[in-house]
Amino acid sequence: MVVYIKFLAVLFYFVLFFNFGDSLECYVCTTQNGNTEKCLRTIRTCEPGEDYCLTTIAWGSHPYWTINADKQYYVSKQCATKSFCEKTWNETLPYCERIWYLDWRCSECCQGDRCNYFVTLTGASLHSSLHLIFIGVLAISAYIYIGRS
Repeated sequence: MVVYIKFLAVLFYFVLFFNFGDSLECYVCTTQNGNTEKCLRTIRTCEPGEDYCLTTIAWGSHPYWTINADKQYYVSKQCATKSFCEKTWNETLPYCERIWYLDWRCSECCQGDRCNYFVTLTGASLHSSLHLIFIGVLAISAYIYIGRS
């Protein structure tokens, strides 16, 4: 039993601390009319250091505000560094009102391959993590193994 737990611990640390060389993939598009077509079909492998997918959504008339102009969503998606994500989020935060009659703009960052498929406006607080899944599997395996002993 001790050998099994040591093996799982070593495997856990290996997965937690080593990068397997896979690059992040994000959906990419620029100022598209909604989260459709190009924003859902164009995928880019990010450059080293770009560990986040950034999505910016704007509501308003384009390219500038006019009286009685039709308003619609404009979506942009890209790969980004952590600092660029934080900078963009901080810049758009004062304009992220989401009131239908005002022009507004919000951004969100997420980590994980293709995590920016949906525009949720909550990606800053939701990070997919294989590590958490692995910990859960590890705990269940240990519980089952100990239960059989």
